[in-house]
Amino acid sequence: MTTQSRIERTLERLMYASRWILAPIYLGMSLALFTLFVKFIQELYHFIPHVLEINESDLILKLLTLVDLSMVGSLLVIVIFSGYENFVSRLDIEETTEKLDWLGTHDYGSLKMKVASSIVAISSIHLLKVFMNIMAIDNAKLTWYVLIHLTLVVSALLMAFQDKLTKH
Repeated sequence: MTTQSRIERTLERLMYASRWILAPIYLGMSLALFTLFVKFIQELYHFIPHVLEINESDLILKLLTLVDLSMVGSLLVIVIFSGYENFVSRLDIEETTEKLDWLGTHDYGSLKMKVASSIVAISSIHLLKVFMNIMAIDNAKLTWYVLIHLTLVVSALLMAFQDKLTKH
């Protein structure tokens, strides 16, 4: 084996091993999921005692906030597990442990589409919350909210179209 091939092999091994740098990032995202859980509990704590006092519009706004938090949490779970399995290592889950059906089935392209569609859904919920409180929002802000949402929708559609083109 030549010196050049040994150097090349060493560099390739180092680059391949560098994927483990992502593992603490996914662990950090798990901690972020926990903070989202704490925020969800805090929202429930402030919401439940007043459920009989608030009007329908405020009730819907509070429920949309809870839905929004749960969707962000779901997105984090998808990114944590799919990203870890795609870029770091397979999860060693025992046969007796319940396994998520989608685990191990998302490649980078499908992960990207899940993230894009989740972002559009989260943006939709946020926009609905804005519309529920439309009297408190000035027209310039409302225009920006709608434009940003439409940009996210068009981006997701273009990514889906590109994904479809590359798979055929």
